[in-house]
This record gives sequence, C-alpha cells and structure tokens, in this order.
Amino acid sequence: MAKGTIGKPEWSTYTDGRSGVRVTRLTNYKAHSHHVYFTNSGWYDSGRKLLFGSDRNNKTNLYSVDLQSGEIMQLTDLDQSGGYINFQQLCVNPTRDEAYFWYGRSMIALNLKTLEERVIYERPEGFIGSMPNVTADGRYVCTAIQEDVSDRINIGYSYIYAGFNETFELKPLCHIVRIATSGDGSDIVHTEKTWLNHVNTSPTQPELLTFCHEGPWDRVHRIWGLNLSSGKTWKIRERREPGERIGHEYWLADGLHVGYHGTRVNGDKFLGIARYDDTGHVETAFPFYVNHIHSNDASLIVGDGESGGATVKLWTWNGQSYDQPRALCEHRGSSIVQKLHTHPRFSADGKQVVFTSDMSGYGNVYLADVPDDLTVLPVIEEL
Repeated sequence: MAKGTIGKPEWSTYTDGRSGVRVTRLTNYKAHSHHVYFTNSGWYDSGRKLLFGSDRNNKTNLYSVDLQSGEIMQLTDLDQSGGYINFQQLCVNPTRDEAYFWYGRSMIALNLKTLEERVIYERPEGFIGSMPNVTADGRYVCTAIQEDVSDRINIGYSYIYAGFNETFELKPLCHIVRIATSGDGSDIVHTEKTWLNHVNTSPTQPELLTFCHEGPWDRVHRIWGLNLSSGKTWKIRERREPGERIGHEYWLADGLHVGYHGTRVNGDKFLGIARYDDTGHVETAFPFYVNHIHSNDASLIVGDGESGGATVKLWTWNGQSYDQPRALCEHRGSSIVQKLHTHPRFSADGKQVVFTSDMSGYGNVYLADVPDDLTVLPVIEEL
C-alpha cells in the first residue's frame, strides 16, 4: 500500500468465550498494529473512522479503518530514515479532521481528508519529544520536550522502560511547549529541571491542561495543573503520606475532573477523582488489580491487567463504591513493549471499548461492544 491507498477490510467478529460479548478485530496483518495511547482519542470523521499505527511492509506508518465498511486507508508514507516515529504519540484536533505527530524533530499536522502534511514546529537540537495533545478549541498542540540524556544512560523507556529510573535521577531540562495548529509559531509555557511528561489538555476548557512529573510514583508528585492563559501551575492531589503512589491520570469527558488510581503505603488501592483546581476530591477503596484505567464519567470504569485472566474489565459505581469487576472480554495481551499495552478506552458514547492485543501473535486493534445490561457479564473473582 502507498499513501492514500484503500485496502480491503481485514476485520472479523467473534463472540468472547468468557463474556459472550461481540468483539471485532479491526486489523489482521503479520506486523504489529496498535491504537492511540489511552489518554488520547483516535476516532475522527464524527466517530466513523479510527486511527492506528502499523509496521506493515517493514515500515511504520499511520492508517485509518472505516468503522462502517472495514476498509483500511494508508495515511502516511514516511521515509523511515527521517527519525523517530511513534503513532501511539498522536492526537486529533477536536474541531477538524487533522492529526498531529512527531516525525524526527518535526511536529507534523496531517489533514485526514486530503492527507496533506505540514510541519508546524521543529524542536531544538538536543531535545526529544513526548505525547502531544490538542486544546479544546483546536488552536494549539501542547507537548513536553526533554533534554536528550541518551549519551549518559541506556534509554529504552519508549518501549521497555530501560533507563526510566536513571532519567528521573538526572532531572533533565524540560519545557512544555504550546504550538499553534495554524503553523503560526510556538512558545514555551513552562520549564523545569525535572522530567516532565504526559501533557493532557482538557477536552472542554481550552486554557487548561495537566502534566506529570515522570518517575517512580512513590518519589514524585505526579499530577500537576497548568493554566495556559496565566502560566500558573499547581499540584493536583498532593501525596498524603510518604511513599504513596498515584498516577495514570486522565480527563473525564466534562473536562473539569481528573481521574487517577493509586496505592497507599499499607498496600490499600484506591481510585480518585478531583476537580482540575484540586478541590472536590472523591476517593474510594478500589481493592482490585488494574494497570491503565479510563472512563467518560465516574459511573463506569474500564481497565486492563493480568489478574482475572488478562481481561478487559468493567467496574460499575453503585452509589457508595465500585462493584466487583466484570469481564468485558479477554485480551490475553503480552504488553511486552509499549505499543502492545492493552490501553483500553471507551468510545465517546461509551458503547464500545478499543484495545490492543497480540493474542494472535501480532499486535492488532480490537473493539468490544459494551452491553446495555452489564449484569449479563461474568463477575471476576480477583486473584
């Protein structure tokens, strides 16, 4: 395939053997494919198409799948010698069909209709990029850039977290950068001599974003807020005891609340939601094994993990706590490298969950239907 080429559908549908839920495997190719990182939505064209990265033909490029016909279109045809390519680190403009990703040192804007590519930013020499995200008004891409310390340590954290603790200890110079999606310039909105990562913009408030201090969760204050208009930063959910672990933060659909999960020093797990201004904290005991979580609101949470049989799980809020998890479907993924992490995420209407798994031997992208009556799903007895 070449850029703009439309290929035949690869999808197939099956009934999950554990839950009875319908699952659609969207891709089927002897190379790894994966969806976008769980904090970012890969849906576009009013939810009719979904973006995914794939290593087909020994090249990494961006593709889309039409969720009505199953047809797959190749959206890029990148020179593989041009530098780092990672389509997990991709975001979609919420106001128009345009996507943004790193290609080498360049931030590329890709028109998802015409496939025209524009360079809207070049990061300086000696810096590497991280996950981009678009403001709610579609005007800016926000991202962190980090001093490249690969000459001092063995870095592989984009894939297997090698060099993760060492990078944290080195405290690299980092900037949070705001880039005009029009291509009309950029500015640095925040700088620290600390590893900064996971810049997540509010889906409804154009001036708000969160970012994290990256590193071991028990040694960093993880979640920070930033107002792009004033430049003010603040902590969200201060650690309440030394050694407490908090992370995997994400915005709820209202764009005003941030979800997260954590573990207290005594091992008790909890799930929390806080307003962006660090008020209105609600935390509940969450004695379940989970890795990544996502939700559109507090009523229903999806998560992954190995406990309970490498299963995509759902937790329902009963008014006082979260019920025992129910199995949406098995994923049986290895999570051996970053792009093979399950990273489940709800669709905007909450009717489906997208996830990646290499249960077939290669990474593929899946959509699982969420039943209206969740009580038909089997309860998981946690290990």
